[in-house]
Amino acid sequence: MQSAEGKVIRYGDNIDTDVIIPARYLATSEPSELAKHCMEDIDRSFASRVSKGDIIVAGKNFGCGSSREHAPIAIKASGISCVIARTFARIFYRNSINIGLPIMECDEAYDKISEGDTVSVDFEHGIIKDETTGEEFKGQAFPEFMQKIIDSEGLINYINRG
Repeated sequence: MQSAEGKVIRYGDNIDTDVIIPARYLATSEPSELAKHCMEDIDRSFASRVSKGDIIVAGKNFGCGSSREHAPIAIKASGISCVIARTFARIFYRNSINIGLPIMECDEAYDKISEGDTVSVDFEHGIIKDETTGEEFKGQAFPEFMQKIIDSEGLINYINRG
């Protein structure tokens, strides 16, 4: 996956793993089941309105809280193609790469991209384009080895293909 395009769903700062996937659903690690409950404690409509390819744009410290891998799994399984945030909690960042969920840090994108805008992301070059307004932003491109992990749908698949 060298790029993504979708409609934006926006959230603010400090979106923690407990609201991404509430602890009461951690008895399963089945992605499709986790997706049904993704974001429900902060946004009850998320699971019913998210479409394959949509992109989350969020503020600082996205994915803070516990180190559960369930959080990026739930987001990816819901159909989200990329998460763009000012900053990510480090463990969430690593877990996202490990399971093949593309993420990108960019302050300016958060400041200027609105809910419902259509956004495209070029992962190789780190270019985020708001297709609705025509504005472009420079995010942090993935190093080649990380892009290979994401293209393989996660670290385990990458190692197995090795």
